[in-house]
Amino acid sequence: MWAITRGGFSQKLFNLPKTLPRPLMATSNLVRVSSPAYSTASPDHVPCKRVGTHNGSFHCDEALGCFMIRLTDKFSNSEIVRSRDPKVLEGLDAVLDVGGVYDPSHDRYDHHQKGFEEVFGYGFNTKLSSAGLVYKHFGKEIIAKELQLGEDHPDVHRLFLAIYKSFMEAIDAIDNGINQFDTDKPPRYVNNTHLSSRIGRLNLDWTDPDQSPEKENEAFQRAMALAGSEFLEGVRFHAKSWLPARSIVMECIAERYDIDPSGEIMVLKRFCPWKLHLFELEEELKVEPPIKYVLYEDERGKQWRVQAVAVSPDRFESRKPLLAHWRGLRDDELSKEAGIPACVFVHMSGFIGGNRTYEGALTMARNALKI
Repeated sequence: MWAITRGGFSQKLFNLPKTLPRPLMATSNLVRVSSPAYSTASPDHVPCKRVGTHNGSFHCDEALGCFMIRLTDKFSNSEIVRSRDPKVLEGLDAVLDVGGVYDPSHDRYDHHQKGFEEVFGYGFNTKLSSAGLVYKHFGKEIIAKELQLGEDHPDVHRLFLAIYKSFMEAIDAIDNGINQFDTDKPPRYVNNTHLSSRIGRLNLDWTDPDQSPEKENEAFQRAMALAGSEFLEGVRFHAKSWLPARSIVMECIAERYDIDPSGEIMVLKRFCPWKLHLFELEEELKVEPPIKYVLYEDERGKQWRVQAVAVSPDRFESRKPLLAHWRGLRDDELSKEAGIPACVFVHMSGFIGGNRTYEGALTMARNALKI
């Protein structure tokens, strides 16, 4: 059972959450996963709703979709029914990844039918899986509960988009067979460590002597728990770390002209993960000219760093590297060459340097801008 606490998951067996008051928390109620002639729950346990998905081999999208839909008020404490029988599915309150129907007004969330081309929107064009469909319709509710905010709050919308980009879209793409890169070249290495692959390995192995529906449903419970734990860890990371860092970077961008008249030097008041936020906010805020250097204090080394901003998030080249004749030098030799006291180092590629004082680091950035 899996019991969800505010600080994260604690392993107990295979329990999943009964309900999610604000913020996301839960008791250790059993998730009832059943086939038409099988149930893991006690006979006297009558859930409020029943959510269906297919039996047989499972994938990450329906495991995560079933987990997420139970985080909502409408389907809290729902039984998960695994079947491909249309008569069984017809009588259920919601159906995911089976049935050949996408109709949110009747809580039908399949993506396999001919003509299905639903995407998340907001600039994302990847075709959705059943997990993506559940997230599209219920993601804001789930995030709002974790943040203890209303669904219309701007921070809820920011996390709604950020979690789709960083977590959900890959699950949609993998399930729909969409390559990550536009190339016919074979991959340079195999990656079987992503979430979809790990969920797939939870299916019963062909060598397992017991291939019963009971064992299959137990495996699906484990898949729901794994997918759900990583999803909620992602939500909580974004709430605890990503969102505050974004606010810090936004404030520092707004104050860049107070640092230097060029507007091309930014100083982090407090160190935080800043690179992806900088690129996204530059585009969102239409920052021009783009920022060339970011200064921040390295408290461990008791010095200041001046880092050249990369040309893009996935590239190593810098927009404007530190000066060529500084690169590879250290301490007094660097200070003499640069004519700036208290220099510590400049990397051989020119992407980063250090100075023992803020004033020295700022002078390094300003001098590099002039060349």
